[in-house]
Amino acid sequence: MKPERGSTIRLRPTMLSDLDFVGSVENDPANRPFITPWERVQHEGAVRFPDFRHFIIEAGEAYPSAGFVILQGCRNPHGSVELKRIVLQPKGQGYGRTCVRLLAQMAFRDLGAHRFWLDVKSANTRALALYRSEGFVEEGCLRDSVRSDDGYDSLIVMSLLEPEYRALVEARESHPADTA
Repeated sequence: MKPERGSTIRLRPTMLSDLDFVGSVENDPANRPFITPWERVQHEGAVRFPDFRHFIIEAGEAYPSAGFVILQGCRNPHGSVELKRIVLQPKGQGYGRTCVRLLAQMAFRDLGAHRFWLDVKSANTRALALYRSEGFVEEGCLRDSVRSDDGYDSLIVMSLLEPEYRALVEARESHPADTA
């Protein structure tokens, strides 16, 4: 899948040897305000446990590592798959949008999800705008639910249901120039 500007991206399963890279991206000062970092052992569990999908995002001409994503609930009997984490190193290149579209396709097509959901810190306006533009609907706010350097942050819960996703895909196929 092509991002809005330039090169393609791909997702490859994270290996334990990738976890130093994962930690460096997660602890990058540009990313830290928007996520709640995990300890290495949590990432190791996500790599090994079948309910998770942990991927390295590779982007650009030679596909260097550009970030990582985690899906959770991949074996959820209710068809509810969570986009647990998406962290990118290069910003503003369309990789986030491309990743969200690939992950939604994976959730609905490959994992048989009925609901694809996430939570995002309320101060992460860039991510909120992206998720809204990709059809995610705000379900509510978990007020002051995570600690931050400044006190507490609220989390906005958003979801995309399978019928909504199908309608978006059909609209993109009908009007490809309008949905880049």
